[in-house]
Amino acid sequence: MSADLQTLLDPKNDAVFKMLFARTPRLLADLINAVRADAPPIDVVEVINPGITPEDLAGKFIVLDVLARDPDGLTFEVEMQVRAQEFWSARALYYLARTFGDQLKRGENYEELTPVIGIHLLDFEWSDLPKARWCFAMRDDEERDVVLTYALQLYMVELSKAEKLRAGQAGPRSAFDDWVGFFTHWNKEDIMATITHEPVKQALAELQRLSGDEESRRAAFVRERALRDERSALQAAKQEGRQEGRREANVEMALNLLHMTQLDDATIAKATALSEDEVRRLREQA
Repeated sequence: MSADLQTLLDPKNDAVFKMLFARTPRLLADLINAVRADAPPIDVVEVINPGITPEDLAGKFIVLDVLARDPDGLTFEVEMQVRAQEFWSARALYYLARTFGDQLKRGENYEELTPVIGIHLLDFEWSDLPKARWCFAMRDDEERDVVLTYALQLYMVELSKAEKLRAGQAGPRSAFDDWVGFFTHWNKEDIMATITHEPVKQALAELQRLSGDEESRRAAFVRERALRDERSALQAAKQEGRQEGRREANVEMALNLLHMTQLDDATIAKATALSEDEVRRLREQA
């Protein structure tokens, strides 16, 4: 059973993204080619980690990526990143480096290593610059054309920004434009009707089939609930950190007032939002 566009699962849900592209490697290869339009195209990829466990769906702070390898040995780490975490860039580099290092087994030579290329689609705006598609490699900070190695590369696409920038341009849409349109307007019939890139049209049809499957919808719901819980946990941690920071500042202010003034405990407590007992203990310690 297929679903109409209004009831489709969101392909930006990372579980839906993985279910969609792990099952259709040919579409994954086309997406990779669209993002890496300046690189030699790949024809086919083999998905290394097609499965999703219940622990993956329910676990907070877990990344649901798609690992794939082409016939030449290039490894691609493709993911939908839905969280604008402060440590996101460090985590992205860590996973790429770990995937690169995990290629070697004991006794093997460095010549056995092949490049690892990250393709990260961001459901948030990463920078304030008028640029939405990025490619990072290890290069000299002055001689920008001198690259140490292409063994680690990271492509990033800010989806919403890419769609905004394309809206202000004339000319025919590229495969990249159509993929961005799919991820940002998957449930809008008028916009999806303008898509001409055949693999994107196939991805929409596959998403409809996926959305009509009860088990897939349940998996998407479980994943969205875990992501919501994660956001709540991060927000609570930030709030706790802010409260602790305010308390430390109030304690410091109280200590300064104790040292520099003859104010009584009640007045200092009122000025610093501490209790009189807390101010009294600080006075005794001071």
